[in-house]
Amino acid sequence: MNINLKVILAFIYIICLSTLLYLIFSYLDLRDLTSYAYIKNNTQILLNYKNNNILLLVILFFLGSAVWVFMLGFGSPICILSGFLFGQWVGTLISVASLTLGSGFLYFFARYYFADIIVKRLSNRIIKYKYLFNKNEFFYFMAFRFAGGAGIPFAIQNIIPVVFNMKLKNYIYATFFGLVPSVFIINTLGNGIENIIKNNERIDYKSFLFNPEIYWPLIGFVSIMLVSHLIKLKLFKK
Repeated sequence: MNINLKVILAFIYIICLSTLLYLIFSYLDLRDLTSYAYIKNNTQILLNYKNNNILLLVILFFLGSAVWVFMLGFGSPICILSGFLFGQWVGTLISVASLTLGSGFLYFFARYYFADIIVKRLSNRIIKYKYLFNKNEFFYFMAFRFAGGAGIPFAIQNIIPVVFNMKLKNYIYATFFGLVPSVFIINTLGNGIENIIKNNERIDYKSFLFNPEIYWPLIGFVSIMLVSHLIKLKLFKK
């Protein structure tokens, strides 16, 4: 691919990402997030909007989340927000699907336009895993997703398979099923936060952390991280 075209695409990508971040933070005052009254009032507004426009909100959330992931956004905020808005079960389905869609588009885009750059930057670090992917790319990438991507940022996880030239179909299926356990736990946490805010006029950090709707998802998250560590030791050891 012509280097000038790559530079133009990268520039457009940066402009789009910068615009997205500007729009988000121009409507968000971080100081207000320390006010429980502000959070509760806006939570009620958001929930009322959801109740009156559920289908539209699902569509907007799904597409917005996919774009966010494509723009190298983090996955955890999407999972928490989907649990907050749609509950642990429906929220899990929506967020897993949107994360998978956004990741798939990012992988396709990166493989088609920036494969040589990614291979040059990452191949030396992960070439030791190439034999695993050659044996069963679907299984090992699903295990990689389940194991939290070995602590690698979500955006980088999404483009690593470019090095192995992974099939798009296997990438999508492995991403979807590999994300389900951790996404479900984070969605449960988001749903617990929504219930606490909706049902309490005032709250302190102690009562928040020791609420079962908070500490059980946290325990589940720690448990899945321990299991993920064992998977990394078993499957991705040197």
